[in-house]
Amino acid sequence: MQSESTDVNGSGPPAAGAKPAADAKPATDRRRARWADHREQRRQELVAAAVRALLRHGPRVDMDQVAAAAGVSKPVLYRYFADKSALWLAVSELIAARVVDTIAPAVEQVREERDLVRATIDAYLGLIESEPALFRFLMHQSRDPGVHQVIAGTGRQVAAGLARVIGDRLRALGLDAGPAEPWAYGLVGFVQAVGDWWTGHGQPIRREALTDYLTTLLWSGIEGVRRSADLPRELTRAHERITP
Repeated sequence: MQSESTDVNGSGPPAAGAKPAADAKPATDRRRARWADHREQRRQELVAAAVRALLRHGPRVDMDQVAAAAGVSKPVLYRYFADKSALWLAVSELIAARVVDTIAPAVEQVREERDLVRATIDAYLGLIESEPALFRFLMHQSRDPGVHQVIAGTGRQVAAGLARVIGDRLRALGLDAGPAEPWAYGLVGFVQAVGDWWTGHGQPIRREALTDYLTTLLWSGIEGVRRSADLPRELTRAHERITP
C-alpha cells in the first residue's frame, strides 16, 4: 500500500525548508496568465465581429449591430472595450495592419523606380477595392484622435519603407538621396487622398486605369528631377535607353 507521504510518482515529499524550482510559477500567476490569454482571444473575436458588422451595415454601424454580429449583449462588449471609441480604435488597428502587410512586400519586391511607384499604388488600391467598407469606415472615423494616430502611424510606416527603397535607387543612379523621404510621404498622402475619393464615389474608375493615371502623374515628378540632374553624359544616355 502506498504511503500517504509519497506522491503518485513514488517520490517523497520535499525536504523541510526546500525551495520550489526556480522556473516554477505560483498557481495564481498561471491562472492570471491563462485568463489574460483568454481575454485577449475573446477581445480579438469581438473585433472580428465588429469587422463583419461593418461589412454588412457600412461605416455608420452601431454597437447594437456589432453585438448582434458577435452573438452577445452590449454589456459584454463593454467588458472588453471601455466605450465605442475603444472598439473602433481596435478595428482601425486591424485595418492598418492589413495595409502594412499588403504594401510592404510590394515595395520590397520591385527594383525599378516607376515599378516601385506603380506597385505601391496598385497594392493600396487593390486592398481598398477588396474591402471598401472598411476603408470608408476608417476615413469616417479619422476625426477620432486615437484613430487619427493609427492612420498617421500607418502612413509613417509605409513611407519609411518607401523612403529607404527610393533612396537606394537614387544613390544607385548617382543622384542625391535627399528627396527620398519627402517623396515617400508625398506618395503615401497623395494615394490615401485619392483612395478616399475613389471609395467615397463608388469606385467610378477601374483600378487598373486609376493606377496608371496616378503612376504617370507621380512618376513625372521623379523623372523630372532625374532629367534635370547634373549626370555624367554616359549615365544620362544609358538612363534614356531604359526609360519607358
